[in-house]
Amino acid sequence: MADPNLLREPILDWYADNARDLPWRRHDATPWGILVSEIMLQQTPVVRVLPVWEQWMERWPAPADLAAEPPGEAVRHWGRLGYPRRALRLHACAKAITTEHGGQVPADHATLLALPGIGEYTAAAVASFAFGGSHPVLDTNVRRVLGRTVRAEEYPPTATTAAERRLAHDLLPLVGAPVWGVAVMELGALICTARSPQCERCPVQAQCAWRLAGKPPGQARKGQTYDGTDRQCRGRLLAVLRAAHGPVPKTALDAVWDEPVQRERALDGLIADGLAEVLDDGTYRLPT
Repeated sequence: MADPNLLREPILDWYADNARDLPWRRHDATPWGILVSEIMLQQTPVVRVLPVWEQWMERWPAPADLAAEPPGEAVRHWGRLGYPRRALRLHACAKAITTEHGGQVPADHATLLALPGIGEYTAAAVASFAFGGSHPVLDTNVRRVLGRTVRAEEYPPTATTAAERRLAHDLLPLVGAPVWGVAVMELGALICTARSPQCERCPVQAQCAWRLAGKPPGQARKGQTYDGTDRQCRGRLLAVLRAAHGPVPKTALDAVWDEPVQRERALDGLIADGLAEVLDDGTYRLPT
């Protein structure tokens, strides 16, 4: 690998001029607010996360506030962000922080990793962005930028590899690792995008191994279909439960999806995942 500063300095300069003003990046952002944003941003664009994050932080500004409510309220206020099991994980995480850590998000990477629903990426992101730790932060955007600029690969592998981790670690600056991490992430989100990279606007186009190699094509991940899927059916059923502030009859769920076999399978899945409960009288509600 060439001198890391050939990548670092142009990207950091670009970020200083082009960073989006996002509330979880501001100086007054709390570790809890940063943790919530990282969970919400998984597989979800910023434009959809912003209003939900703001509502959550107004309602639950600290882990203890969320922990004091039933998990169904987390699901209800998750809205249409998708992948609602993330709401349950955040609720479980809030309870663990409240009972095991005095209501304060821990700063230690290993301790963060031990919290419910917190994986390697989220632990590194919170330790870095909330507490100034020096950790490689490898989300899809970062992996794509490093893969293209250093390894001449259009798309990163399906799962993070040891080679990617070594590369990210080698590129970490001795000072300012958190800013470097978010700068690379921002470059991937705005310029070095998956399907329409704006190479002419990239601050490291002259050093980019992928561009210099002629942009060899890689294997893109196939987009997930949604219409007609179990996921769409689950979303329709869950929307009924979120809108009701009490148990709902089965007929109300039947009305939103015509295909009975798929509807029952989706409903069984919501119950198995802890996103819904069936009561003795045959009505349904969010988890309590």
